[in-house]
Amino acid sequence: MDWSVLAQNAGALAQGLLVTLEVSALALVLALVLGVLVAVARVAPSGPLRGAAATYVEVLRNIPLLVQLFFLFFALPTLPLFPIRLDPFTCGVVALGVYSSAFVAEAIRSGIAAVARGQLEAALASGLTYATAMRLVILPQAFAKTIPPLGNTVLNLIKNSSIVATISMYDLLGTALQVGARTFDYVPMFVGSAIGYLILTLPTAYGANALERRLSR
Repeated sequence: MDWSVLAQNAGALAQGLLVTLEVSALALVLALVLGVLVAVARVAPSGPLRGAAATYVEVLRNIPLLVQLFFLFFALPTLPLFPIRLDPFTCGVVALGVYSSAFVAEAIRSGIAAVARGQLEAALASGLTYATAMRLVILPQAFAKTIPPLGNTVLNLIKNSSIVATISMYDLLGTALQVGARTFDYVPMFVGSAIGYLILTLPTAYGANALERRLSR
């Protein structure tokens, strides 16, 4: 086992870390946008809208992320009428973001449920529309109540980003696999990739905990 291979390929791992960060950040933005919309739809007055949102959440949560990623990357280009070809980066962002949005939606829905019903009724009575009341009154309170589950979702999103290595993307794990296959020194490269993930996840966990403590005060 040659640990010098880790130092020799530190630049490649750093580039892989950047790719992981880019995929995770873009997927997080997508997950938050979709998650908020779906969460609001799940508590909307319209029954069909609630049903559609519930179906969205249950379907995505119960299909493995890897299956969803492979569907985007391998199956969409083979559609008979409208083949869709997405590059690996886009597939990774879309699959990770859409999958995580289901968990974001459930976290925010639980936060909305924790806000007193009278808050929404008072906002509607004051002349606000349902959408405006949710945006200005309910959602800010719901976000404050859902920091722990949202923090866990973000951490899982970062760790789940490693699956993009399965579609030939050179993120942290993909880079470690590539160098390991070339040098046959897998252990040092996997240790390096694990350190890279810790560089991303530990500050995220600390930030979520700090934000939770601040909001609780």
